[in-house]
Amino acid sequence: MPAVDPRLVTRTRAVRELLLRAAGLGVATSVLVVAQAWLLAGLLSRSFQNGAGLAELRSPLLVLLGIVSARAGLAWWAELMAYRAGTQAKSELRMSLLRHVVDLGPSWLARHRTAELETLATRGLDSLDGYLTRYLPQLVLAIVVPTAVIVATVTQDIVAAAIVAVTVPLIPLLMAVVGAGSKAQAAKRLATLQRLGGHFLDSVAGLTTLKVFGRARSQAALVRRATDDFRRETMGTLRVAFLSSLVLELLASLSVAVVAVAVGIRLVSGGLDLSTGLFVLILAPEAYLPLRTLGASFHAATDGAAAADQVFTVLDSPRPDRRTGSSVQRCASLELRMDEVCVSYPDRAGPALDRVSLSIRPNEVVALTGPSGSGKSTLIAVLLGFVGVDSGQVTVCGVDLAELDLTSWRRNVAWVPQRPYLLAASLADNVRLGRPDAAEDDVRRAIHDAGLEQLTERLPRGLATPLGERGTGLSAGEKQRVALARAFLMDAPLLLLDEPTANLDGETEASVLDAIVRLTVGHTALIAAHRPGLVALADREIRLERAMSLEHR
Repeated sequence: MPAVDPRLVTRTRAVRELLLRAAGLGVATSVLVVAQAWLLAGLLSRSFQNGAGLAELRSPLLVLLGIVSARAGLAWWAELMAYRAGTQAKSELRMSLLRHVVDLGPSWLARHRTAELETLATRGLDSLDGYLTRYLPQLVLAIVVPTAVIVATVTQDIVAAAIVAVTVPLIPLLMAVVGAGSKAQAAKRLATLQRLGGHFLDSVAGLTTLKVFGRARSQAALVRRATDDFRRETMGTLRVAFLSSLVLELLASLSVAVVAVAVGIRLVSGGLDLSTGLFVLILAPEAYLPLRTLGASFHAATDGAAAADQVFTVLDSPRPDRRTGSSVQRCASLELRMDEVCVSYPDRAGPALDRVSLSIRPNEVVALTGPSGSGKSTLIAVLLGFVGVDSGQVTVCGVDLAELDLTSWRRNVAWVPQRPYLLAASLADNVRLGRPDAAEDDVRRAIHDAGLEQLTERLPRGLATPLGERGTGLSAGEKQRVALARAFLMDAPLLLLDEPTANLDGETEASVLDAIVRLTVGHTALIAAHRPGLVALADREIRLERAMSLEHR
C-alpha cells in the first residue's frame, strides 16, 4: 500500500488542498512542539536548580499556556479541516463514479452486479473517512514533526539526535511490512461485503419467486454464510491491526527508553546539563508520537484505500467514444440507414450483428422481427448510442451517427423498452422523464393519449401520487402505458419500441396497441416485435435471423 495513492491526489481537488493545509499545520505544530519543550525544560531547570518561585516563572508559564492552547487550537482546526475535506472528496469521487458509469452505458453495467457497485459507492467510499480524516493528515505530521525534532535535538545533543534518527525510520519500515498484507486483507474484506450486499439485494428482489419455489430457506442460508464470511474477514483485519499496533507501540517505547538511558547516564556523569537533558527527554517522545498515531490509523485507512482502488479501477475503464460532434436539429421527419453494420460483445463468441444493412424512410413504421438472440435489442441500442459499431455506418438524414452529439441526438428519440423502469417518484414526474419542464396540461394530454385516465382516477392524489420503487403497485400494462405516455410527451421524430407488448394479456395488449397506433402517426418508428399484433401495425417488416442476415417483407 503506497503512503498516498497518487490517483487520489491528481483526481480529487479536496485531497490536494488537504495535503497542502496539513503541511502548513505540520510546520506550525513542529515549531510549537520545539518551543513547548524548550520552555518546559527551562522552567523545570530554573525551578529545581535555581529555586525560582511562581512569581519569577509567571511570564514563562503564561507563554507556555499560550503554546499549549495554540497546539490544541491547531489540532481542532486540523481535525475540522480533515473532516470537511473528507466529505468533499467522497462527494467528488461518488459523482465521478456515477458520471463514468453513465458514460460507460448499459452494456458495461450489464456485465457487473449492480449491488456490488452500489455497495462500493456507499459503504465502500464511506470507509475513506479513516483514510482522509486521520491517516493523510497524520502522515504529513509524521514526516514534518520528527524531522523538526531531530534538527532541534542535534543542536543540543548529537548522541540523542543520532538515536532518534536511527530508530524513527524503523517504524515506517515496519508499517510497510505490515501494509503488504493489510491491503490484500482489506480488499478481500470489501469484496466479501460487496458479495453480502449482492446476495441480500438478490434475495429481497426475488423474494416472491424464492417463496413460490421453496428456496427461501436455502437463500437465507446463503446470506447467513456470506455474513459469517464477512465477520471472519473483519475479525482477521482487526487481529492484524491489534498485533501490529502492539509491535509499533513496543518499538516506539523502546526507542524513547534508549534515548532516556543515554541522557540519564550523561546527566549522572556530568556530561550533560539538566536543562539540555530535560529538553531532549521532553522532545524525544514528540518525534515518535505522530508515528504511533499514524500506526493506529493505518489499518482504518486500508479499508478506504481498497475502496478507492476499486473506484479508480472503474474510472480507468475505457468509456465509449464520447461524441461531441454536430448537434441534431429537431426535424419533423427523419430517415435512417444502416450499411454493413457489425457489432460484437467481449463476452460473446460470435457477432451480435453481422453486416446488417437497412433503411427506414421518413414517417415509416417498420417492424423488426426475428428469433430471440438475433440482435433486435442490439440494433436498437446502436441507434440509441449505447453500443458502438465495429464496422459499417449508421446515418441519420445522410449524416453519420458517429459524428453527432449523443445528447442532442437522443432528444430526437423516444424509447419504449420491454420492461420500462419507473422511478420512486410521482406519476407526473415519471411521465416527465424525457421533458422535465413539461407543463401539467401537456402531461395530462400524454396520459390521455396513452390510455391512463383510469389509473389517475384510481390513485388517491392523481398525477401527484408517488409510485413505489420500480412502479410497485402498477400492473405490467399500466407500466407499459406510462412508458408510452413518456413517448407521447416527448413527441420525438423517431420512435424506438422494444417489444412493448411482451408479457401482457390479450386485453391489455389490445389497449397498448391502440396507444401505439396513435403514437406512430406522423413519426418514423422502429418496433422490435414478436407478436403478430405489433407486426400488423407496421408498413413493412424486416426480419433478422441468427446468422444476422436480413429478410425484407
